[in-house]
Amino acid sequence: MPSAPRDALRLRAWVNRLVREFFHARDVLEVETPVLSVAGNTDPNIASFSLEFSGRTDGAPRTRWLRTSPEFALKRLLAAGVGDCYELGRVFRDGEAGGRHNPEFTMLEWYRVGWDHQRLIGEVAELVQAALALVGRTVRLRVVGYRQLYRDALGVDPFTAGIDSLRAALGEVQVDPAGLGRDDWLDLLMTHRLQPGFDPGELLAVVDYPASQCALARLRPTGDGHAVAERFEAYLGPIELANGYHELLDAGEQTDRFARDADVRRMRGDDVPPHDARLLAALAAGMPACAGVAMGIDRLLMAMLAAPRIRDITAFDFSRA
Repeated sequence: MPSAPRDALRLRAWVNRLVREFFHARDVLEVETPVLSVAGNTDPNIASFSLEFSGRTDGAPRTRWLRTSPEFALKRLLAAGVGDCYELGRVFRDGEAGGRHNPEFTMLEWYRVGWDHQRLIGEVAELVQAALALVGRTVRLRVVGYRQLYRDALGVDPFTAGIDSLRAALGEVQVDPAGLGRDDWLDLLMTHRLQPGFDPGELLAVVDYPASQCALARLRPTGDGHAVAERFEAYLGPIELANGYHELLDAGEQTDRFARDADVRRMRGDDVPPHDARLLAALAAGMPACAGVAMGIDRLLMAMLAAPRIRDITAFDFSRA
């Protein structure tokens, strides 16, 4: 039997249709990109599935990686001059199964040429409001700086506080500290102290992350010695919904970031997927200035229906696949 009721499956179909109509009206092109790649995701916090191809490869690697997002391929299309584009499709992440995670899930990712992350937040809010209207709901948008959020809610400065202060701010939350770095403690504060208290009637966009959490975003100096990453994360109540960047265009800097990711993975004893040389070539050839965002459609559906588990909005969750 399905893990989700028919009404949830119907709502998913409505949301998929809404997404396509939303972007068609804005002249944003829908594209399809490969699910299998010779490169994997180097992000130390994301695990990729891999498989061995048994057919002819003409000397190319037999090991292929299931995409964790369509990001790299979409950026190659941007560098080729496709312009504003989006993809709505399945992505895969190893080791992620539980109440809010499924190893395969639906991601919407889109890019806007000439935009920055601040402008993109507005479009995220428009899409979320349109989706919520399907179930007779609305929310207000609030934008807050990462640093201000931690200061106001926890009384710590995430840019300057020592690890001992960050650990103390976790309060009664007990975590094995072995191998945890500064950003790990900041993430734990977000997931265990801040996120559970986010207002369900609010779409909260947290902007300007520490430079150490830049991922694929540009860095911007602030004048006080602490650069920030021009990225945002959007939360619909306590549910993390989307992650967006004012995109990095520097191939050399991206190469260095891939190398740092690989070093972290080796230190942890994790597999090190090959980095995407074709993305680097696209950046070197010239990707236009743009902003992009990835949104979890399953998470959006969970928030729309106040569903506590991802299985409640998935036809067959991992345990029934």
